[in-house]
Amino acid sequence: MIELLTGTGLAMAAGLNAYIPLLALGLAARFLDIVALPPAWAWLENEWVLVILGVLLVVEFFADKIPAVDTINDWLQTVVRPAAGGLAFGSGSTAQTRAVTDPAEFFSSNQWVPILSGVLLALGVHLVKTAARPVLNLATAGVAAPVVSVAEDGVSVAMAFLAIALPLLLIVVIPALAIGVVLAIRGYRRRRARETATLRPPRHPSA
Repeated sequence: MIELLTGTGLAMAAGLNAYIPLLALGLAARFLDIVALPPAWAWLENEWVLVILGVLLVVEFFADKIPAVDTINDWLQTVVRPAAGGLAFGSGSTAQTRAVTDPAEFFSSNQWVPILSGVLLALGVHLVKTAARPVLNLATAGVAAPVVSVAEDGVSVAMAFLAIALPLLLIVVIPALAIGVVLAIRGYRRRRARETATLRPPRHPSA
């Protein structure tokens, strides 16, 4: 159960930003006494891997906050984010933390399952992000791009932190985020419908 929550949180965080959960997991494994990566994933805490992830995170941070560039970046990230989600789920779900003493046999006997699960979770989050960003940019003339991007980065950081340190809280956080996204989409559609109705010229009865 804990392994599933850890992997799910990291994969969903990767759907928003490919590098935050991998960097968080690698830093936690290297410098903190709360994560012990299995040998197959020990490369994540290598100092050169951490440096590369840090550089990529900086590039992603700025690219995702420029209107139009963020859309291009999202398309380029269609492969990267799901792949990062697979890596994050695979490494996080088999890592030992203070809350986890033994990896689940389910994952150790079917190592491709957590990777595929992470890919699908990250891809789902990424597709929602990719579809929403151009609409928001168009509706706000690009003003929303940096604001929304900062919020997404914040959610990704929070998800990664909870997945590593307090995975049980994700039982509440993940459904709350899903409900929030649904409500936001419905609210946007209602506003668009009202604006369309207001701009539509009134019909005159025929003589």
